[in-house]
Amino acid sequence: MKDEQIEKIQSAVEAAGHIPDDKKSELLGLLSKLKPAIADASKTHQDHAEKIARLVAASAHEATRAERKPESTSNLLRELKNSVQNFEASHPQLVALVTEYTTLLSALGI
Repeated sequence: MKDEQIEKIQSAVEAAGHIPDDKKSELLGLLSKLKPAIADASKTHQDHAEKIARLVAASAHEATRAERKPESTSNLLRELKNSVQNFEASHPQLVALVTEYTTLLSALGI
């Protein structure tokens, strides 16, 4: 993920009034961990890593919207989970972080 993309997502999370502060902190922490994990995966699977980065950005955007579309978010999270399954053996940290990220968004009712 590009720095500008992460900064935009972080700003949106920080400004989201419907997300509790403790969950914002958790979400921001996960996003900061996802960036290097995606960068690492892109060394060997650039196209696939870029897709994961786009899905993370899109799901974060949906999570921070005041008017959420649960079906859209659910589809994004499902696609994100499916996209990292191919990395389970080669990039287990990326898979674990995406799983934690999608679980957090789901727990927030997003």
